[in-house]
Amino acid sequence: MLSFAYPRLLLLLLLVPFFVVLYAWARYTRKAKLKKFGRLSELGHLMPEVSPYKPPVKLTLAMAALVCLVIALARPWGGVKDEKTSKEGIEVVIAVDASNSMLASATAEADGVSRMRTAKLTLEKLINRLDNDRVGLIVYAGEAYTLIPVTSDYVSAKMFLNSIDPSQYSNQGTNIAAAIDMGIKSFSPDKNIGKAIILITDAEELENVQSVLDAAKTAEKNGIQLDVVGMGSPTPVPIKLGRTYMNDPVTGEQVYTALNEELAMSIAEAGKGIYVNAANRDALSELEKQLDKVKKTAIESSVYAIHDELFAVFVWIALGLIVLEIFILDRKIRWLDKITFFKKEEKK
Repeated sequence: MLSFAYPRLLLLLLLVPFFVVLYAWARYTRKAKLKKFGRLSELGHLMPEVSPYKPPVKLTLAMAALVCLVIALARPWGGVKDEKTSKEGIEVVIAVDASNSMLASATAEADGVSRMRTAKLTLEKLINRLDNDRVGLIVYAGEAYTLIPVTSDYVSAKMFLNSIDPSQYSNQGTNIAAAIDMGIKSFSPDKNIGKAIILITDAEELENVQSVLDAAKTAEKNGIQLDVVGMGSPTPVPIKLGRTYMNDPVTGEQVYTALNEELAMSIAEAGKGIYVNAANRDALSELEKQLDKVKKTAIESSVYAIHDELFAVFVWIALGLIVLEIFILDRKIRWLDKITFFKKEEKK
């Protein structure tokens, strides 16, 4: 079964009936003009070399070549097959903090690159390293939401990652416990597959700290490694909103935020993982080494593989038809005139 990369180009096949009608009209007008000079049966003797059959044959070859060229332009494929692959890997759920504090600078400089931007760049590099693993994506602020379930589709994962914007979440806060609970529920039920949660946060959880640590311990009890990537600096910085800074709606004072490394390390310790700061050049390498400690299992996935391109086949067929059409002249073939296919029997 053929499939096409550019199926709309097949509309060019409408040129075939157009040219056939144009040819028929040309033949009709030619005969009409010849009738002005006499009967066609008599005029045929004046043009003994002209074949009445070759022009339609040449047209058929030309139209067949046109059909092949149009099909080649539409880029035909030989079909699609479902190919099963099995690789050693783990399942990783990434939970990204989307609270307003992630709009603050990732450094001690108030106008530095935002924590959210740094998080996206860090995670994109991390996803590129997860060659054989499945990855899921969770975003959280006051509540936790699943952006993409555990999948091997890294392209979609990076696309959803880049779409995260704290302004999209009206229920603000830093509900880390909800993010961890959501992460635990996001994995496949297969207990043989190694699992890990990567928590991206500035750890500015001002309330329910114990519930966060309890959630981390629950993850560890379920055989899930919990790693934390800290975003920001321990130095308080204002939260930038466009060209201005965030103010407290009650007091009117400017709001400051800082990375709570103590809490971040406590969460990682409770989840039997590690804490790294995104500002550290070795952060990704350390995180990768920690993920390598998670038990890898053969993970079966479906990959749709396209068959070989077939456009070259149609191009060669079209070329052959064009060459054949060129070598067929409008004149009769003399040696065929000597052959009589239907001979009347002589009366005795």
